[in-house]
Amino acid sequence: MNSAEKRTPQRLAVKLKPAAERMVKKGHPWVFADSISKQNAQGQAGDLAIIYDNKKNRFLACGLYDPYSPIRIKVLQFHQQAQIDATFWREKIRAASALRQPLLGADTNSYRLLYGENDGLPGLVADVYDKVLVLKLYSSIWFPYLAEILPALSQYSGSQTMVLRLSRALMQSEEKGDLKDGQVIWGKLDDDEVLFRECGLLFTANVVAGHKTGYFLDQRHNRKKIGAAAAGKKVLDIFAYAGGFSVHALAGDAAEVTSIDISAKALELARKNAARNPHRGIHHTKAVDAFAELETLSERRETFDIVVIDPPSFAKQASEVEKARRHYVRLAKLGTQVLAPHGLLFLASCSSRVAADDFFALCAEGIGAGQQSLVLREKTFHDIDHPIGFPEGAYLKAGYWSQ
Repeated sequence: MNSAEKRTPQRLAVKLKPAAERMVKKGHPWVFADSISKQNAQGQAGDLAIIYDNKKNRFLACGLYDPYSPIRIKVLQFHQQAQIDATFWREKIRAASALRQPLLGADTNSYRLLYGENDGLPGLVADVYDKVLVLKLYSSIWFPYLAEILPALSQYSGSQTMVLRLSRALMQSEEKGDLKDGQVIWGKLDDDEVLFRECGLLFTANVVAGHKTGYFLDQRHNRKKIGAAAAGKKVLDIFAYAGGFSVHALAGDAAEVTSIDISAKALELARKNAARNPHRGIHHTKAVDAFAELETLSERRETFDIVVIDPPSFAKQASEVEKARRHYVRLAKLGTQVLAPHGLLFLASCSSRVAADDFFALCAEGIGAGQQSLVLREKTFHDIDHPIGFPEGAYLKAGYWSQ
């Protein structure tokens, strides 16, 4: 494995302002730069920051120092001191692996092994696709520790190959040394597109150049539910990407499925994924803007028995929240207008800045402006491989509406 510049992390002594200290005492894993009241030395990425309380100067928590982020300290350990070494990382990864084991009995060999802060490893994500693990880093704090972490990842995932993916910011960072996005850092990769199973169906993830780690694993449970409801139905899959919902619907014996996405490349994957799995239904794909296509379908009075609307995050920063709220209302209205009588409407959000209660209220507003009276039959949230360890870790919410 090529690596970032070798450097031994230093130890920093830190104290916090009272409000931030209270949050850390409650187990919140983020310490913002303006929350630090005292620091004994200038820190570098990956230095171990030891946080002491103000009254008795006792150990409060420790975390990794990130001089390039407003979240200056990502907390690893609360209340009780621990040696941060290969054994510490192995125990974190072992605990995360144990939590996911129930997923692997459902003819599934793809899952999220590590979900950042929610598994006690902030800024670190690991997704498994059969025998290939994709490690995505969102902070340079992890570069000094990669060599210690990889053996445990291999041990508990059974992975023979590991691919490193870097966030956009890290791709431009000098801290990464000679590490590259899409680089194989463990074993050998025979093909950029890795075949894996999800609930008995076959898909591929492009682990080198695909979005995020190559596929979106978080909707597995909802895709299965849509597939179970699809027999004999005409299905519309909006923001289809690689066809997760579409393939499950086709495998569930849908009569006809239309996959809509603005990316022709993504829809090529959707067609390939559909072809990998036996089905009798017709599969259409359209590389068009989702909003425009929904408007067109509504104007033509074309309807579908199941309408799936699973958009990308509309609010990646605070300034985008109001726009996101408008999008959710509009999508709910349009979805209602293309839904056949007695049909099923599925609406989802992966925008963490839009709370679940707000999302469901926005959907109700949009549905109320549509042409049908629908009832919210079920809400779903995170599957077990995306545990929620702190409030900001919750992002996925979805609902099923019908008459």
